Amino acid sequence: MDHSMKAAERFHRRLSRRASLGHALRGVLGAAAATAASRLSTMAHAASPPLFGGSRHQFTLLRPVRAVPPVSLTRIDGSVLKFASLRGKVVLVNFWATWCPACRTELPSLERLQVALGGAGFEVVAISVDQEGPAAVTPFLRKLNIRYLPVYTDAGGRSWSKDGDADAPFTLYGMPISYLVDPDGRIEGYLEGNADWSSEEAKDLILSTMRAPAR
Repeated sequence: MDHSMKAAERFHRRLSRRASLGHALRGVLGAAAATAASRLSTMAHAASPPLFGGSRHQFTLLRPVRAVPPVSLTRIDGSVLKFASLRGKVVLVNFWATWCPACRTELPSLERLQVALGGAGFEVVAISVDQEGPAAVTPFLRKLNIRYLPVYTDAGGRSWSKDGDADAPFTLYGMPISYLVDPDGRIEGYLEGNADWSSEEAKDLILSTMRAPAR
């Protein structure tokens, strides 16, 4: 074999080695990229709450989150609760009324949710906006056999407004409407309209908020 043939052979061997190295490197980089993409996908999934909604609307995140300002709520028996005393719990604040057909459907599911998850880490706060207060609410709850749901009345709008008043913690975009508040007293998001809050999807949403790391 002459010198030129030997040189060509060495050249082709070098090309072959480089190609092999290139394929190996691309394989390593591809695997690293795939791993990174998977981690980013997992992080993004972990940062988002589970999907949950009703027949018309989905749970909507509020960003940035906003702390619930100081407000007192009146229980149906007339006693008063400061909302700040619920710190440390995830709270589902639901606004409803006896004249709202969708509320009649939703309230029993809220009671089932309270029975299933209520305790040291979670509580439902169901606030009636009826102008007649307990006089209308008490017989309505009795008719629906609602016994374990924490019910409050607020006809005057201490805790709500219809026009986004900055002094009111919650805005009533529709009826019913539910707001999810994290353990630090910040509003995570809301769901307008009737939903089955006793469903597994609803419980997943509540539990993910209970498990979320403090920000």
